[in-house]
Parts: sequence; C-alpha cells; structure tokens
Amino acid sequence: MFRRSLLCAALFGIAATATAVHAQSFPTRPIKLVIAFPAGGPTDITMRQLADNASKILGQPIVVDNKPGAGGTLPAQALQTAAPDGYTIGQIPLGVFRLPYTTKINWDPVKDISYVINVTGYAFGIAVPADSPIKNWNEFVAYAKANPGKLTYGSTGTMTSPHLTTELIAQQLGIQLQHVPYKGSAELSQAVLGNHLMAIADSTGFAPLVESGKLRVLNTWGEKRLAKFPDAPTLKELGIDIVQNSPFGIGAPKGTPPEVVRKLHDAFKQAMEEPSYVAALGRYDMLPIYMSSSDYAKFAQTTFTREKALIEKLGLAKPQ
Repeated sequence: MFRRSLLCAALFGIAATATAVHAQSFPTRPIKLVIAFPAGGPTDITMRQLADNASKILGQPIVVDNKPGAGGTLPAQALQTAAPDGYTIGQIPLGVFRLPYTTKINWDPVKDISYVINVTGYAFGIAVPADSPIKNWNEFVAYAKANPGKLTYGSTGTMTSPHLTTELIAQQLGIQLQHVPYKGSAELSQAVLGNHLMAIADSTGFAPLVESGKLRVLNTWGEKRLAKFPDAPTLKELGIDIVQNSPFGIGAPKGTPPEVVRKLHDAFKQAMEEPSYVAALGRYDMLPIYMSSSDYAKFAQTTFTREKALIEKLGLAKPQ
C-alpha cells in the first residue's frame, strides 16, 4: 500500500512537472482562434486585428478559423473536442449561453469552457433600405401592426442577440415580425440591398451602407446615441427599456492549465490596449469591454441564468 502511494505520488509529480514545463514554454507553435462569423464582417475584422497584436506578444502566429452558423455557437462546440493545451481557442458570443435551453447538448457552457478574457461587445441597431417607405421607427411599428407577420427582417442567425432582442422588442410592442436568419453581416446586407428583406437587425457593420446612402438606421440599442448615427434614437428613448451590447470574449477548452490561460489572458489584454485594435473597433462603434478570466467566468454564470429567463419569456425553450 505504501509503495503504491509512493508510486502515485511520483507519477503525480511527473505529470505536474510536465504541465508546468509546458506552460512555461507555451506557445511553441501556432495557435488557432475560431471565430463565430464569416470573414469580412465586423467580428472577423476586429478579432483578426486583436489576434495579430497578440501573436506579436506571444511570439507565435494566431491563425483565424471562421466557423459561421448555428447562432454563433460553433467555436464553443469546437472547444469541446480540442486538446486542453491552449493551442485552440474560440470566440464565445452570447448565444452560447442560450444553447442548452433551445437545443439538446451534452456539455455545459459554464463548466466546460475555460474563460480567458472578455474583449468587446457590439453596437446594434435596426436599419431599412434608404428607399423604403418606412422612414422612422414609428412608421415601422405602424406597418407591423397593420400587417401582422408580413414585415420581414433578417439577422445574423437564429437565437443570436439581434434575433432575440428584436423578438423581445416586438413582444413588448405587441407586433408580429417575420424573421429570416443569415450566416453573417455580409450575406445579410446583400439580402436587404436586394430587396429580399424589409429590414435588418444587426451590429453596425452596416455603417458603410448607411454612410453611402443605401440604408437608413431606425434605432440603436446602446445606453446613448452613437456618434456615427446621431439622428437614430436609442430603444430607451423610444420607450423600450432595453440595452443590448452582447459582450463577447475568448475561451479555451476545459482543463487548460491555469498558467496557459494566464499567458493567453495577459497577451490578449495587452493586445486590447494597442491603438490598432481600438481603431478597428471604432470603425463599428464597438468599445473595449475588458473582463479578467475570473470575472468573465462569473459573467458566464450570471448570463447563463439570465438568458434562461429570456428564452422562456419568448416561448422558445425546447420541449422538456
């Protein structure tokens, strides 16, 4: 029994030493960062800049892998089968915390992800084509009330923040809209410009289309009006008590050594402070939203609980 205990202790010591050596030398090869949305959109552009900054700090390339679809939850799902060594990390959009309430999964978004750092959030709004007969939010609501279920709007996916927030707005106003999901902002913008949709609910990746006179913003979803769209009222100004900025960050597989998580956190925190990243965010009215690893894990737990209430309120929970 004594020999067995000594053997177990020795093996544990060897494993602990190997883990410590791995963490100390990390990274020794490229890191893969899985992004939840397609190339060319605001998430991709800002995260690529952040990854480029962090790669210089870590001394290894960070390769972006775009996995759009499934409401932005594919990177989190990819973490469930990746080795817990820090070489695969993923973006964690807010939709990840809604997943167990709408889909049967065999993993837990709170317990089965190592939360590294929260980096930013989105500026959202609802926009229509510039030539739309709907000129403002009051006309949008009036049309929806007169034509239940006929006002079509698109988002970047079912169960994403733009989708659920728009449905919550509709519920509060007593209107019925027809939702059409797309995989990303670029595809969504093409749909509304091609008159396949009457409106879009999206992050302000649509800003260039507004500035070029192709779209009109009806509202935005932050605490204050956006400097880029000073004429667009916030939801709160319109009497709708909703603020949505959908914070997101970076996670690693469960069981990733704390020392590796710390190295990743420190590198990405420093990368967030680079002017190039702040400028990239500014293109889309996004702001740095920093949370440490421990604060981000607490945010995950709180959000997981809150999103359950939202899903149930909208009647979208999966059958038990």
